[in-house]
Amino acid sequence: MTPWQRHRRDWLAGSAALVASGWLSSQPALAQAPTSESGSYQPQRGQFGKDVIWIPTPDVQVNRMLRLAQLTPQDFLIDLGSGDGKIVIAAAREGAQGLGIEYNPDMVQLSRRLAAQAGVGERARFEKADIFESDFSRATVITMYLLPHLNLRLRPRIMALKPGTRVVSHEFRMGRWQPDETSRVGHAAVHLWLVPANAGGDWELSFSQRTGPVTVKLHVEQTFQDFRGTLTFAQFQTGVREPKVAGSQIRFGFIDEDGHLRRFVGHLSGDEMRGVVYDLTANGARTPFAGRRTGLAPPIGGSGPAPESEAESLGAE
Repeated sequence: MTPWQRHRRDWLAGSAALVASGWLSSQPALAQAPTSESGSYQPQRGQFGKDVIWIPTPDVQVNRMLRLAQLTPQDFLIDLGSGDGKIVIAAAREGAQGLGIEYNPDMVQLSRRLAAQAGVGERARFEKADIFESDFSRATVITMYLLPHLNLRLRPRIMALKPGTRVVSHEFRMGRWQPDETSRVGHAAVHLWLVPANAGGDWELSFSQRTGPVTVKLHVEQTFQDFRGTLTFAQFQTGVREPKVAGSQIRFGFIDEDGHLRRFVGHLSGDEMRGVVYDLTANGARTPFAGRRTGLAPPIGGSGPAPESEAESLGAE
Protein backbone atom coordinates (compact mmCIF):
# COMPACT_ATOMS: atom_id res chain seq x y z
CA MET A 1 0.00 0.00 0.00
CA THR A 2 1.42 3.36 -1.04
CA PRO A 3 1.57 6.37 1.35
CA TRP A 4 -1.14 8.05 -0.74
CA GLN A 5 -3.40 5.00 -0.38
CA ARG A 6 -2.83 4.90 3.38
CA HIS A 7 -3.58 8.61 3.66
CA ARG A 8 -6.80 8.20 1.65
CA ARG A 9 -7.81 5.18 3.76
CA ASP A 10 -7.21 7.10 6.99
CA TRP A 11 -9.11 10.10 5.63
CA LEU A 12 -12.10 7.95 4.69
CA ALA A 13 -11.97 6.03 7.96
CA GLY A 14 -11.90 9.28 9.94
CA SER A 15 -14.75 10.76 7.94
CA ALA A 16 -16.75 7.57 8.35
CA ALA A 17 -16.23 7.76 12.10
CA LEU A 18 -17.61 11.26 12.13
CA VAL A 19 -20.64 10.18 10.11
CA ALA A 20 -21.25 7.20 12.39
CA SER A 21 -21.04 9.45 15.42
CA GLY A 22 -23.67 11.78 14.00
CA TRP A 23 -21.32 14.76 13.85
CA LEU A 24 -21.71 15.38 10.15
CA SER A 25 -24.93 17.04 9.11
CA SER A 26 -26.87 15.96 6.07
CA GLN A 27 -25.08 18.58 3.99
CA PRO A 28 -23.00 17.36 1.01
CA ALA A 29 -19.52 16.10 1.89
CA LEU A 30 -17.94 18.51 -0.57
CA ALA A 31 -19.68 21.53 0.94
CA GLN A 32 -18.10 24.85 0.09
CA ALA A 33 -18.02 27.75 2.52
CA PRO A 34 -20.38 30.51 1.34
CA THR A 35 -20.13 34.19 2.03
CA SER A 36 -22.91 36.17 3.63
CA GLU A 37 -24.71 39.06 1.97
CA SER A 38 -22.42 41.42 3.82
CA GLY A 39 -19.42 39.69 2.24
CA SER A 40 -18.07 38.21 5.51
CA TYR A 41 -16.95 34.58 5.41
CA GLN A 42 -19.33 31.97 6.84
CA PRO A 43 -17.88 28.44 7.19
CA GLN A 44 -20.11 25.47 6.48
CA ARG A 45 -20.12 22.35 8.64
CA GLY A 46 -18.45 19.51 6.75
CA GLN A 47 -16.38 21.67 4.40
CA PHE A 48 -12.99 20.30 3.39
CA GLY A 49 -9.75 21.88 4.56
CA LYS A 50 -6.11 21.07 3.93
CA ASP A 51 -5.98 17.92 6.10
CA VAL A 52 -9.43 17.51 7.68
CA ILE A 53 -13.05 18.40 7.21
CA TRP A 54 -14.31 21.19 9.47
CA ILE A 55 -16.62 20.12 12.29
CA PRO A 56 -17.01 22.68 15.11
CA THR A 57 -16.39 21.38 18.62
CA PRO A 58 -19.55 21.76 20.75
CA ASP A 59 -19.29 24.18 23.67
CA VAL A 60 -19.74 21.44 26.28
CA GLN A 61 -16.71 19.61 24.86
CA VAL A 62 -14.66 22.81 24.68
CA ASN A 63 -15.41 23.36 28.35
CA ARG A 64 -14.35 19.83 29.27
CA MET A 65 -11.14 20.17 27.22
CA LEU A 66 -10.17 23.28 29.18
CA ARG A 67 -11.09 21.60 32.48
CA LEU A 68 -8.96 18.54 31.65
CA ALA A 69 -6.07 20.88 30.80
CA GLN A 70 -6.60 22.66 34.14
CA LEU A 71 -6.26 25.93 32.27
CA THR A 72 -5.17 28.98 34.28
CA PRO A 73 -4.60 32.65 33.35
CA GLN A 74 -0.86 31.86 33.40
CA ASP A 75 -1.16 29.41 30.50
CA PHE A 76 -0.34 29.83 26.83
CA LEU A 77 -2.70 27.66 24.79
CA ILE A 78 -2.08 26.76 21.14
CA ASP A 79 -4.88 25.18 19.13
CA LEU A 80 -3.62 23.15 16.16
CA GLY A 81 -6.07 23.59 13.31
CA SER A 82 -8.12 26.22 15.10
CA GLY A 83 -11.00 26.54 12.62
CA ASP A 84 -13.37 29.27 13.75
CA GLY A 85 -11.22 29.92 16.83
CA LYS A 86 -13.74 28.96 19.49
CA ILE A 87 -11.27 27.04 21.71
CA VAL A 88 -8.73 29.87 21.70
CA ILE A 89 -11.48 32.42 22.38
CA ALA A 90 -12.87 30.31 25.25
CA ALA A 91 -9.36 30.08 26.77
CA ALA A 92 -8.91 33.85 26.42
CA ARG A 93 -12.22 34.43 28.20
CA GLU A 94 -10.71 32.56 31.15
CA GLY A 95 -7.71 34.89 31.18
CA ALA A 96 -5.19 32.73 29.32
CA GLN A 97 -3.17 33.73 26.27
CA GLY A 98 -4.05 31.76 23.17
CA LEU A 99 -2.86 31.21 19.62
CA GLY A 100 -4.79 29.46 16.87
CA ILE A 101 -2.85 27.97 13.95
CA GLU A 102 -5.12 27.58 10.92
CA TYR A 103 -4.31 26.98 7.25
CA ASN A 104 -7.49 28.54 5.82
CA PRO A 105 -6.98 32.35 5.63
CA ASP A 106 -10.74 32.97 5.64
CA MET A 107 -11.05 31.04 8.89
CA VAL A 108 -8.21 33.10 10.36
CA GLN A 109 -9.98 36.35 9.52
CA LEU A 110 -13.27 34.99 10.90
CA SER A 111 -11.53 33.97 14.15
CA ARG A 112 -10.03 37.41 14.56
CA ARG A 113 -13.44 39.04 14.09
CA LEU A 114 -15.07 36.69 16.60
CA ALA A 115 -12.29 37.31 19.13
CA ALA A 116 -12.71 41.06 18.76
CA GLN A 117 -16.47 40.73 19.19
CA ALA A 118 -15.88 38.71 22.38
CA GLY A 119 -13.56 41.43 23.72
CA VAL A 120 -10.52 39.12 23.87
CA GLY A 121 -8.67 40.18 20.74
CA GLU A 122 -5.51 41.02 22.70
CA ARG A 123 -5.30 37.56 24.30
CA ALA A 124 -6.60 35.45 21.40
CA ARG A 125 -4.38 35.59 18.32
CA PHE A 126 -4.61 33.64 15.07
CA GLU A 127 -2.13 33.01 12.31
CA LYS A 128 -2.39 31.45 8.87
CA ALA A 129 0.14 28.60 8.92
CA ASP A 130 0.67 24.89 8.42
CA ILE A 131 0.69 23.07 11.78
CA PHE A 132 3.43 20.75 10.50
CA GLU A 133 5.72 23.70 9.82
CA SER A 134 4.85 25.82 12.87
CA ASP A 135 6.70 26.27 16.14
CA PHE A 136 4.43 25.55 19.09
CA SER A 137 7.16 25.06 21.71
CA ARG A 138 5.85 28.05 23.72
CA ALA A 139 2.64 26.24 24.57
CA THR A 140 1.81 25.05 28.06
CA VAL A 141 -1.46 23.64 26.68
CA ILE A 142 -2.02 22.11 23.23
CA THR A 143 -5.53 21.45 21.91
CA MET A 144 -6.51 19.72 18.70
CA TYR A 145 -9.32 18.04 16.77
CA LEU A 146 -7.43 16.16 14.09
CA LEU A 147 -7.59 12.70 12.55
CA PRO A 148 -5.52 9.84 14.07
CA HIS A 149 -2.85 9.73 11.35
CA LEU A 150 -2.26 13.47 11.79
CA ASN A 151 -1.95 13.09 15.58
CA LEU A 152 0.56 10.30 15.01
CA ARG A 153 2.57 12.49 12.66
CA LEU A 154 2.64 15.27 15.26
CA ARG A 155 3.48 12.95 18.15
CA PRO A 156 7.31 13.22 18.03
CA ARG A 157 7.11 17.03 18.16
CA ILE A 158 4.60 16.92 20.99
CA MET A 159 6.76 14.46 22.95
CA ALA A 160 9.66 16.93 22.60
CA LEU A 161 7.73 19.73 24.33
CA LYS A 162 8.53 20.82 27.87
CA PRO A 163 7.63 18.15 30.45
CA GLY A 164 4.24 18.85 31.96
CA THR A 165 2.77 20.39 28.80
CA ARG A 166 -0.90 19.37 28.71
CA VAL A 167 -2.24 18.02 25.42
CA VAL A 168 -5.99 17.64 24.90
CA SER A 169 -7.58 16.02 21.85
CA HIS A 170 -11.23 15.97 20.90
CA GLU A 171 -12.09 12.36 20.02
CA PHE A 172 -8.90 11.09 18.37
CA ARG A 173 -5.90 9.51 20.09
CA MET A 174 -2.16 9.20 19.41
CA GLY A 175 -1.52 5.57 18.62
CA ARG A 176 0.30 3.61 21.33
CA TRP A 177 0.69 6.68 23.55
CA GLN A 178 -2.16 6.06 25.98
CA PRO A 179 -3.97 9.10 27.43
CA ASP A 180 -3.45 9.97 31.08
CA GLU A 181 -7.19 10.62 31.35
CA THR A 182 -10.20 10.26 29.06
CA SER A 183 -13.62 11.86 29.51
CA ARG A 184 -16.83 11.00 27.71
CA VAL A 185 -19.01 13.95 26.73
CA GLY A 186 -22.17 12.61 25.18
CA HIS A 187 -21.06 10.38 22.30
CA ALA A 188 -17.62 11.97 22.03
CA ALA A 189 -14.35 11.43 23.88
CA VAL A 190 -11.87 13.99 25.15
CA HIS A 191 -8.33 12.76 25.87
CA LEU A 192 -5.55 14.28 28.02
CA TRP A 193 -1.83 13.57 27.84
CA LEU A 194 0.92 15.06 30.02
CA VAL A 195 4.23 15.33 28.17
CA PRO A 196 6.55 13.17 30.30
CA ALA A 197 10.00 14.04 31.55
CA ASN A 198 12.81 11.64 30.70
CA ALA A 199 13.44 9.26 33.60
CA GLY A 200 15.37 6.67 31.57
CA GLY A 201 18.86 5.41 32.25
CA ASP A 202 20.92 4.54 35.31
CA TRP A 203 20.47 6.29 38.64
CA GLU A 204 21.86 6.29 42.16
CA LEU A 205 18.89 6.44 44.52
CA SER A 206 19.49 7.55 48.13
CA PHE A 207 16.92 7.18 50.91
CA SER A 208 16.60 6.00 54.51
CA GLN A 209 15.58 2.53 55.59
CA ARG A 210 14.79 1.53 59.16
CA THR A 211 18.45 0.53 59.56
CA GLY A 212 19.78 3.81 58.18
CA PRO A 213 20.63 5.64 54.92
CA VAL A 214 21.25 3.58 51.80
CA THR A 215 22.20 4.26 48.16
CA VAL A 216 21.12 1.73 45.54
CA LYS A 217 21.35 1.51 41.78
CA LEU A 218 18.13 2.08 39.82
CA HIS A 219 17.85 1.20 36.12
CA VAL A 220 14.89 2.70 34.22
CA GLU A 221 13.55 1.82 30.75
CA GLN A 222 10.83 4.31 29.77
CA THR A 223 8.18 4.20 27.05
CA PHE A 224 5.94 7.27 26.89
CA GLN A 225 4.83 7.94 30.51
CA ASP A 226 5.34 4.34 31.67
CA PHE A 227 8.57 2.69 32.73
CA ARG A 228 10.14 -0.46 34.06
CA GLY A 229 12.59 -0.07 36.93
CA THR A 230 15.07 -2.46 38.55
CA LEU A 231 16.81 -1.72 41.86
CA THR A 232 20.04 -3.45 42.88
CA PHE A 233 20.62 -3.98 46.61
CA ALA A 234 23.59 -5.72 48.20
CA GLN A 235 21.92 -9.15 48.24
CA PHE A 236 19.06 -8.96 45.72
CA GLN A 237 17.42 -7.11 42.85
CA THR A 238 13.78 -6.04 42.76
CA GLY A 239 11.43 -4.38 40.32
CA VAL A 240 9.30 -1.34 40.99
CA ARG A 241 5.52 -1.32 41.27
CA GLU A 242 3.00 1.21 39.90
CA PRO A 243 5.65 3.21 37.99
CA LYS A 244 4.52 6.39 36.25
CA VAL A 245 5.92 9.67 34.94
CA ALA A 246 3.27 12.42 35.00
CA GLY A 247 4.82 15.51 33.48
CA SER A 248 7.87 16.19 35.64
CA GLN A 249 6.57 14.04 38.50
CA ILE A 250 7.81 10.48 38.99
CA ARG A 251 6.08 7.83 41.11
CA PHE A 252 7.04 4.25 41.98
CA GLY A 253 7.21 1.85 44.90
CA PHE A 254 9.00 -1.27 46.13
CA ILE A 255 9.72 -3.32 49.26
CA ASP A 256 13.11 -2.48 50.77
CA GLU A 257 15.67 -4.63 52.61
CA ASP A 258 13.70 -4.33 55.85
CA GLY A 259 10.50 -5.57 54.26
CA HIS A 260 8.91 -2.12 54.30
CA LEU A 261 6.73 -1.06 51.37
CA ARG A 262 7.91 2.38 50.28
CA ARG A 263 6.18 4.78 47.89
CA PHE A 264 8.37 7.37 46.13
CA VAL A 265 6.84 10.59 44.82
CA GLY A 266 9.30 13.08 43.39
CA HIS A 267 10.15 15.71 40.81
CA LEU A 268 12.45 15.16 37.81
CA SER A 269 14.74 17.99 36.78
CA GLY A 270 17.40 17.07 34.25
CA ASP A 271 19.64 14.42 35.79
CA GLU A 272 18.23 14.81 39.29
CA MET A 273 15.13 13.62 41.10
CA ARG A 274 14.04 14.70 44.56
CA GLY A 275 10.98 14.06 46.61
CA VAL A 276 9.36 12.22 49.50
CA VAL A 277 9.30 8.54 50.46
CA TYR A 278 6.16 7.27 52.19
CA ASP A 279 6.75 4.21 54.39
CA LEU A 280 3.42 2.45 53.91
CA THR A 281 4.41 -0.28 56.38
CA ALA A 282 4.87 2.35 59.10
CA ASN A 283 1.60 4.29 58.70
CA GLY A 284 2.94 6.51 55.90
CA ALA A 285 5.94 7.97 57.72
CA ARG A 286 7.68 10.47 55.42
CA THR A 287 11.38 10.95 54.67
CA PRO A 288 13.17 12.69 51.77
CA PHE A 289 14.91 10.91 48.90
CA ALA A 290 17.25 11.99 46.11
CA GLY A 291 18.41 10.48 42.86
CA ARG A 292 21.23 11.29 40.44
CA ARG A 293 21.49 9.97 36.88
CA THR A 294 24.96 8.52 36.33
CA GLY A 295 24.99 8.35 32.53
CA LEU A 296 23.29 9.77 29.49
CA ALA A 297 19.51 9.82 29.27
CA PRO A 298 18.38 7.54 26.43
CA PRO A 299 15.51 8.70 24.20
CA ILE A 300 12.07 7.96 25.61
CA GLY A 301 10.54 4.95 23.89
CA GLY A 302 7.95 6.14 21.40
CA SER A 303 9.37 9.65 21.10
CA GLY A 304 10.59 9.10 17.54
CA PRO A 305 8.57 8.76 14.34
CA ALA A 306 5.91 6.06 14.53
CA PRO A 307 6.83 2.79 12.81
CA GLU A 308 4.86 1.95 9.69
CA SER A 309 3.15 -0.95 11.49
CA GLU A 310 1.70 1.44 14.06
CA ALA A 311 0.49 3.86 11.39
CA GLU A 312 -1.19 1.03 9.49
CA SER A 313 -2.91 -0.23 12.65
CA LEU A 314 -4.85 3.03 12.95
CA GLY A 315 -7.20 1.85 10.25
CA ALA A 316 -8.34 -0.94 12.57
CA GLU A 317 -9.12 1.29 15.53
